[in-house]
Order: sequence, then structure tokens, then C-alpha cells
Amino acid sequence: MKLILYKTVHHFFPGLLSFLRTLPEPRRKNAITYSLPTQFWVGVFLFLLKLGSRRQIDYAFNTEKFLKNLAVFTEQKLVRMLSNDTLAYFWMRSAETVLRQVRYWLINQLLRRKCLAKYRLEGYYLIAVDGTGHLVFNRRHCRYCLTKKQRGKVIYYHQVLDAKLVTVNGFALSVETEFIENQPGARRQDCELKAFYRLVKRLAKNYPQLRICLLLDALYANERVLDLCEQYNWRCLITCKRGSLPETYQEYQSLKKRSLDQTKEFDYKGEHQLCHWVLDLNYKFRDRHYINVLECLAINKKTLKKTRYLWLTNMSVSQDNIFYLVNQGGRLRWKTENEGFNMQKNGGYNLEHTYCHNLVAMKNFYLLMQIAHIINQLIEKGSLLSVEFKKLLGSIRNIAHWLLEDLRTSLFEPHEIETARTQRFQIRFDTS
Repeated sequence: MKLILYKTVHHFFPGLLSFLRTLPEPRRKNAITYSLPTQFWVGVFLFLLKLGSRRQIDYAFNTEKFLKNLAVFTEQKLVRMLSNDTLAYFWMRSAETVLRQVRYWLINQLLRRKCLAKYRLEGYYLIAVDGTGHLVFNRRHCRYCLTKKQRGKVIYYHQVLDAKLVTVNGFALSVETEFIENQPGARRQDCELKAFYRLVKRLAKNYPQLRICLLLDALYANERVLDLCEQYNWRCLITCKRGSLPETYQEYQSLKKRSLDQTKEFDYKGEHQLCHWVLDLNYKFRDRHYINVLECLAINKKTLKKTRYLWLTNMSVSQDNIFYLVNQGGRLRWKTENEGFNMQKNGGYNLEHTYCHNLVAMKNFYLLMQIAHIINQLIEKGSLLSVEFKKLLGSIRNIAHWLLEDLRTSLFEPHEIETARTQRFQIRFDTS
């Protein structure tokens, strides 16, 4: 199992160790015991192996064979494992920009190698943006805490907004993060929509040439978001409700009855889907800015339950691409919740656990979690995990347990590492 991890990392990110060595070091050179790559990989293993809490590092990683296996990734031979407090202290002193650079480098490697190119929608990478609760406290944790009243009691909490590159086969890879937090002296509390405008600027700066299609919920159905998509030449599929752009919504309802030729029906995964669309609705009535509206009524063939979906989009809509816009576009927005946040909350990553109370370290542990989740998804969907081996695992969630035991109890064979570094091989992704 550990060889599959090593081959996956080396295949997709062959220069990772060299890149880690170029990152800014917050410590004095003559006082360094554990290198930055070691601090990085121990932090990633904390989440990749799904320990659940930082304290478990002192018990789960404290074997001689684990230390030697760790040296394969870090090229630093250790006499003893660093403690969980040492790890926390390091990430307290390291700016979050360090791990942002690492994540950007990882995603950029995947994009440059065209690993995800076949999952694009009409040439655009699908990036779903959504917020989630991160940490909750009964008393004020820091001056940046958000607050709300719940049953007469004040709750202090932290939220995060994440942009994830999603694909039809189940990838939800974090590409950008914005922490939702109050700034000292601010008159109004920070919120998801304000964080979105900050995130968009960073996303556009880091990926200026990437063809992006944003998948957004109804919160973002407003003129400013549509203008930003036009400014950056992005595409969008935004969930629309009755209260979203009310004049545009009313115009759609009236024009829908007159455009009966713009409909299509098809069956897909146990559903009968009836789609309807209206083109070139003006969403800015002082200027000429147009948007298309796409609707899908999905009827479950077994239960006959009806679900109605409605999206605003600036993508072209026709009889030829309506199926893909609905099933491989708009409805993929749930990937960021199901394969993304839900997996990190309930799949062993323990997203809602406070790995450190220090604000800087808290953000860094969140970013380490996103990096670990990227690597884990590449393993889970990669062809190195054969069908027979997946059956032996019993469940894909058991990978972390098997990998931990393998790292703790057995060593890499010298020829295995040399072969993985020199032999050319392919990793194909599961398309199910």
C-alpha cells in the first residue's frame, strides 16, 4: 500500500521534494532539527492516514520502520519522531501562504500534465465554490470569530469558503480557500458572499489563463457575480430561485410558454428528465447584458418524485449540449458538498476538530487537510489500486488503515524505490 502512495506522488508530482526545499523557512538554520519537508509530510500524514487528532502522532508514528519510511519522502533520517507539539509550533510560525503555494504547485502540475483535461465541460474546468462551518466554540476563540445567537446563547465560530475543481467521476480537488472571519474595527460581520469576492480575485490572479466555469448556489445569483464572470471571461452555472434576479426570473416564466421548441427529454440514471431553456434574457436592464436560463425537471422512475432545477448560465445552450450542461455541469455542484466537505467531516479527516487553537496554525492545518485530500483522491481513483485489491480492502475508506499499518510495520525495498523513480508507467483514473 505504501508503494502505491509513493508511486502516485512521484508520478504526478516528481519535483515535490525539490519544491518544498525552496519554500521560506521561519526558523534559524542552525536551530533546525526537523526539516520543512519533514514537517510538511508529517502534517499531511496526519490527515492522509486519518488519525483524527494531532495527539495520535505521538503513538501512531512512533515506530522505527515508520521513521525509515518517512525518510523516503523527506530524505531526512530521523532518530525519533517529532512530537505533535513540535508540529503545531512549526505551523504556528509558518505563514499560510507557504501551504497555499504548495497546493497551487500541486494543482498546477495536474493541469500542466492535462490529467483532468478529459473531464472539462466544453473546454472549461468546473470549479464549485461553497462555504461550510469549520469550528465552533462556546466562548470567544479569537478577535476574528464570527458570532450568532442560537437559542438565546451566543455561539462563536469560524467558517471557510473553498473552491474545488470537480469532475463527473467524483474528484473534488481544493484549488483556492478564503477564510470567513471578522476584521478588527469592521462595522459589519464577514460573510460568505464577501469572502467570495476576495476568493475570485485570488483565483483569477493564480490561474489567469485557465478556462473556468463556476458552479454556484442561489446565493451568488446577482449582477455583480455575473459581471465578474464577464470580466474574467469565465463561464458559470448558477442555481436560480424565485427571489434571485426577480425581473429576470419573471421574464423567463413568461417567455418559457412561447419557446416550446427549446425543449428536450431524455432518460439518465433512473430518471426521466425534461429540459427547457430560454436564451438571451437581459439581467441588467440599464445596460445590455444577457444571460440564458436552463431548467430541468427530473422525475425518479421508481418513486415518481419530481425535482426541479433552474440555472442561470452564460454558456451557449442547444439541443446538442443540453444533456451535458445539466448532468455533467449544473448538478455537479453537489460534488463540493458530498465528495468534498462531507467526506472531510465524516470520512475520517475530522474537519470540525480543532487541531490547534492558534489562528495561524488552525488555517495551516486546514490547508494540510486539503492537500492530503488531493493525494488521497488520486490514490482512490488511480489504476494502481486494482479491482482485486479494492475487494480486499472491503471499503475504499479502509485505505488509510491499511496504509498506516504498512508504514508502521514494513519497510520499502530498495529496488522498489529505484524502480518507481526510473520505470515509466501510467496511472489512469476510474471513470465510474
